[in-house]
Amino acid sequence: MWKIRQQRSPFKPTDTLIGHGGTLEGKVHCDTNLRIEGTFSGEIHCSGTVTVGEQGMVRSSIIAEEIIIAGKVYGNISADRQIIMTGTGQLHGNLSTGTLSIMEGGLLNGSVDMKDSHLLEPQDAREAG
Repeated sequence: MWKIRQQRSPFKPTDTLIGHGGTLEGKVHCDTNLRIEGTFSGEIHCSGTVTVGEQGMVRSSIIAEEIIIAGKVYGNISADRQIIMTGTGQLHGNLSTGTLSIMEGGLLNGSVDMKDSHLLEPQDAREAG
């Protein structure tokens, strides 16, 4: 009979940006994407994608769904889905991820831990179960 309207939030989630020339220190927890073009020191926990731009420098541990590195990162990082390092990206620390892509010119100084739960082939999964 009566249609009930769902309340919609008047605000859309926005990405978080630490701009070129900006410096931030502390802990960042965000549900949206985070892009760093400046300098950050501390801890990052993000439900979305963390992108470190070409001019970005991060001295931090990073935990996120996805991490894209085009600048410099000093610290251990973990991504549930994937980590992408561009040709200008540098990681000085250990990483843990499901999928790793390092483009020519990317620099990785650290160890790699690949999460293997999604790597089982269907035949292997049947044999395991």
